[in-house]
Amino acid sequence: MKEVPMNTNTGKKKTVFLSFSILMLLFLTDCAQQALSPSLTLSPSGLRWADKTVKKMTIEEKIGQMISCRFSGHFYNRESSTIKSLEALIDKQKVGGMILFGGEAFEAAYLINKLQERSEIPLLIASDLERGLGCQIQGTTLFPPLMSIGASGSEELAYRMGKVTAEEARAVGIHITYAPVVDVNINPLNPIINTRSLGEDPEQVSRLAGAYIRGCQENGLIATAKHFPGHGDTDVDSHIELPLINADLERLNQVELYPFKKAVKAGVKAVMTAHIHVPALDPSPRMPATLSPLIISELLRNKWGFNGLIVTDAMEMGGITELYSPEEAAILAVKAGVDCLLLPLETEKVIDALAEEVRTGGISESRIDESVRRILRAKAELGLHKKKEVDMDALMRILGSEEHIKQAEKAFEASVTLVKNGQNIVPLSGEDKKIAVFSLSSDRGDFFAGQIFTEEVKERYPETLEFYADAMTGDEFIRQAVEESQEADLRIITLFSRLYSGKGSVGLNERHIAIINELAGDEVPLIVISFGSPYFIKHFPDADASICAYRKAAPAQMAAARALFGEIGFQGRLPVSIPGLYPVGHGIIIDKKNLKEGNK
Repeated sequence: MKEVPMNTNTGKKKTVFLSFSILMLLFLTDCAQQALSPSLTLSPSGLRWADKTVKKMTIEEKIGQMISCRFSGHFYNRESSTIKSLEALIDKQKVGGMILFGGEAFEAAYLINKLQERSEIPLLIASDLERGLGCQIQGTTLFPPLMSIGASGSEELAYRMGKVTAEEARAVGIHITYAPVVDVNINPLNPIINTRSLGEDPEQVSRLAGAYIRGCQENGLIATAKHFPGHGDTDVDSHIELPLINADLERLNQVELYPFKKAVKAGVKAVMTAHIHVPALDPSPRMPATLSPLIISELLRNKWGFNGLIVTDAMEMGGITELYSPEEAAILAVKAGVDCLLLPLETEKVIDALAEEVRTGGISESRIDESVRRILRAKAELGLHKKKEVDMDALMRILGSEEHIKQAEKAFEASVTLVKNGQNIVPLSGEDKKIAVFSLSSDRGDFFAGQIFTEEVKERYPETLEFYADAMTGDEFIRQAVEESQEADLRIITLFSRLYSGKGSVGLNERHIAIINELAGDEVPLIVISFGSPYFIKHFPDADASICAYRKAAPAQMAAARALFGEIGFQGRLPVSIPGLYPVGHGIIIDKKNLKEGNK
């Protein structure tokens, strides 16, 4: 058989054509993946970009990718020291992430775009959005705390909360939320988790957290399960010092660890570590979980197979700084297996210390590469390797839309919990009564905490008497208000005590407790409403009626007023037990349509 010589030009053309076809197929595959859904997907081109990028970086640049620093979305002149310091973080220290704390929508989005434009590698922008974008950015959608979602018991509300949060966060340029809190709050004295938790039932916490995570991640926002391995049984704030979880392994598996394991199985893409000491998991003296290889690498990474981002809680918190220097803490955290160091003190020194540790062999460069690849692949999943900036024109269409606000209102209304209803005093009948409303805040400078609720009552009962007090209000003033309220047919006490880092307690003012219990003993009916921790009502077993609304926010006060006056039903059930009084799941259900009552 005669051999026919191959036409080499034709062969080259075929090779070029095939290569072009393959590239087009990959391109179309990427486009299809991005067009089908905003959910997080690592495309072939994204994977190639991440792997190619890490190979070009110096060790300092790699370490910079592991650092996330603070900024706020307010207006700053371009020559201000704030802008200069942010530019230095990007230009000199090559940080890979920024964390937003407060601001306004247009200012935040504009600043994020400018920071992204300046950074050669896309920045991973994060924020703590436990109650939606509205808890950081003014004018956007604010949701109730997660405990309200627990009181509703609704997976649909949890999912929609995650979805709305994702849509608004991505609109301003935020890519990862440090939520949900999946800590199981079983300690009534917990000063920092409390209403940030979905409740005390590990199964319900897992179920609702899973729905919230899906809502976020199916709409393009990385969710973060926190605070691993579980911060719900502490009576110390880790912002101040290192708390101790002194539970055995059996209890940890049944309670603290359970929702985290479920979240990992559900596909959560980030986990935040806690600055807490858990001897059953790591017996090393005063070892924060954040710095523990046994907890981070052995349990979470190896045993559970979690391959997402592991981020620390803020490295500036007392649970770390009271024990370690910034450099020591960062080195130990990286050795333990974390990927992202959040808010380390003295960023430049931390980067230098980690780089020196790599050069001297204390940390292998391959260990750094593992984390940097995860970070870059997360950025590629978000599509940041193709488009870093956001569309400013979309803000007014997406943020605080009517649809989003309605979803938040549903969550506030579904959570209002009627705990006690002596003589069926609630809902109020609409008869002409003289009502006295007391707003009692246990915080300084929060004198008019309950003004919105009081105004809602006054709209329905114009002759309402109103009284206000905060932690600094004198006893004589309060006693006079009590005397003036003797002529009322009904007293309503609204209680406020804010939950915030570094406060150390979320309890009520002891003087306020004593006065309320005096009022509960006289002939004028008394309704107590907690706009904060549901545990507040444990102090007032003799009140005629008790209601939990879980948050000071204006929508919570309006929802409580509407329920009180029978304009909406009472749908919530306690997501935590009230020691000695009510079990978890207790709630008096009043259906708006037929005013049926039920009790569990």
